Amino acid sequence: MTRQHACLAVLVATLWGINFLAIHASLEQFPPLFLVGLRFLIIAIPTVLLVPRPQVPARWLIGYGLGFGTLQFIGLYLGMAAGFPAGLASLVLQSSAPFTVILGAVLLRERLSGRTMVGVAAAVFGLGVVGVARAGAGAWWPFALVILGGFGWALGNLASRQAKAPNPMQLTLWMSVVPPLPMFALSLLVEGPERIRDAMIGSWSIGALPAWIGLAYTIVLGTIVGSGIWVWLMARYPASVVAPFSMLVPITGIGAAWVALGQRPTPLEFVGGVIVVVGVLWAARTPRAAVDAERGERQDADGERSEGDPSPVVDRTTAEADTPVGSARFTPVGGSTC
Repeated sequence: MTRQHACLAVLVATLWGINFLAIHASLEQFPPLFLVGLRFLIIAIPTVLLVPRPQVPARWLIGYGLGFGTLQFIGLYLGMAAGFPAGLASLVLQSSAPFTVILGAVLLRERLSGRTMVGVAAAVFGLGVVGVARAGAGAWWPFALVILGGFGWALGNLASRQAKAPNPMQLTLWMSVVPPLPMFALSLLVEGPERIRDAMIGSWSIGALPAWIGLAYTIVLGTIVGSGIWVWLMARYPASVVAPFSMLVPITGIGAAWVALGQRPTPLEFVGGVIVVVGVLWAARTPRAAVDAERGERQDADGERSEGDPSPVVDRTTAEADTPVGSARFTPVGGSTC
């Protein structure tokens, strides 16, 4: 990866890490379930009007929207609204990585290498350490909710993988069409119309400006800009090269929350977090031989295109789509976060 493109990957990780502060600001004004529906409704309207529908089976589009867009954010937003720290949430949400590997093996019968199993086991152990630390602080329930969010992200990963979208960015945007209706229905049942009404009336005051800024950040920088750059990088490099940059997200998130909100992780939470990051990075690391083989295959393919077409168009958007999670490569992210 070139230095400029590596800087772009770091930029995305930074945007996604700060995104947890933006979510925290929005939750200060809006009920969590209603906020999820509002977030995706704002994205869904221009998507339906301006973006072509991705050429994928409807079941995988809906599955992606229910897993990644609905269940993930039910867990994350409810957990953060219940008091789970924004920075620590950016770490615990990485539970999607081991969940993706385990579900891929169970549901899709994908192969697990020894390296992957060791990395996943380490990540799960690290999450357990964080969970013990939160339980000791009397806050295990919000932790469990964020873990549920990671599980939803993993289900979305599997659905998006099965979709094999020719244009992943279209799939990411159209996924936003799924969550609004179920989220608004849940919000009415759980949070009630009076709480929603009071939140919307109060949102037009000056004091609610940070909530709207946070929502705008989440939509524009966290979703559209961050996901757009990420998909662009994934189309040009092996997943094993790009995906590890996602582990900068909890580092950025915890650092930003520490500075902005004074949310300092306990020593035990810090140790658990380090174990999670190391475990996921170990599982994501591609053996050198596999990288060399892939590079050779790409060069051969490009050479064949060049001989057959004087102006070849190289489309690598789905270059990683047919690689089983947990075999030669491991991708802990689904193209978007938070």
